[in-house]
Amino acid sequence: MAHYIIDAFAMLGMSYVMGFLFYGFYRQFNARVQRRWGPSIFQNFFDNMKFLFKTETIIHGPMFFFGPMIIFAGAVTTVLFVPYLKDSNWLQGFSHSGNLILIIYLLVVGPLGNALAVGSSGNPFGVMGVTRGLTRLMGLEVPFLLGLALVMVQHETASVHAIMAAQTDFAHWNLITNPIAFIVMILPFMASQHASPFDVVGAPVEVYAGPRVEFSGRLLGVLMTQNMMMTVAKLVLIADLFLGGATTIWALIAKTFALFLLTAAVSTSFPRLRTEQTVDFFWKIPLGLGVIGVIATVWFPWS
Repeated sequence: MAHYIIDAFAMLGMSYVMGFLFYGFYRQFNARVQRRWGPSIFQNFFDNMKFLFKTETIIHGPMFFFGPMIIFAGAVTTVLFVPYLKDSNWLQGFSHSGNLILIIYLLVVGPLGNALAVGSSGNPFGVMGVTRGLTRLMGLEVPFLLGLALVMVQHETASVHAIMAAQTDFAHWNLITNPIAFIVMILPFMASQHASPFDVVGAPVEVYAGPRVEFSGRLLGVLMTQNMMMTVAKLVLIADLFLGGATTIWALIAKTFALFLLTAAVSTSFPRLRTEQTVDFFWKIPLGLGVIGVIATVWFPWS
């Protein structure tokens, strides 16, 4: 029992630290592309600590308070059901008791909790942001789930551990053996990180701060924390499914950082799409590739 408790806290702590360092790098990277210095790489951590020790400016009823708790719970459980290391007794959480089907359900908890909390505030900017977010979710969820299905069909299992075990070396990484599934999944992943060209939810010029416009103090700190942790959990999941997982912590950091750097490079290179353009893009490009991938995987198995 002590092993599981220590392991769970280690996974949560590692997700927290990696998330804030990655986003700190993103702010530095984005600033240098725009030819400015930007904040310190630790600025996100300082901001988070400041928020967590402040009280809320306003509370719009119990659901406004419990919504961020639901979102945070979704992030924590997602972290604990994604294996962080391959062939190790540590950084496994409860991943042996779950699979990709469970992870799919956990990924939906955040958007639903967000909608419940923001809906209770009545702020038009927040409601508009949630509406945009749920509309975008309709576009990106279908190809994302199709990409997961491609991996499960290829390996004939929903176990993340079994999929990692099948990728014995670089030549057997799913990135190499099933690149269509990787493209189908990485594009919706970029959209879920609220970065260009898919950042329609919190577009500052159009909807101010989007769903978070009414949140402040500790609630804003909780939302900031869960966003960083959920990002790392998704990065680790993609590394497990397509990059063979990681046998050491340094390999895990290197692979997840490479994926994050890809997202950062795309974000700084393309302008924001409109909401309808975003949905149209996902239902044409990733979804079309996903259909082709299903045909290729079923008729001409990659592995």
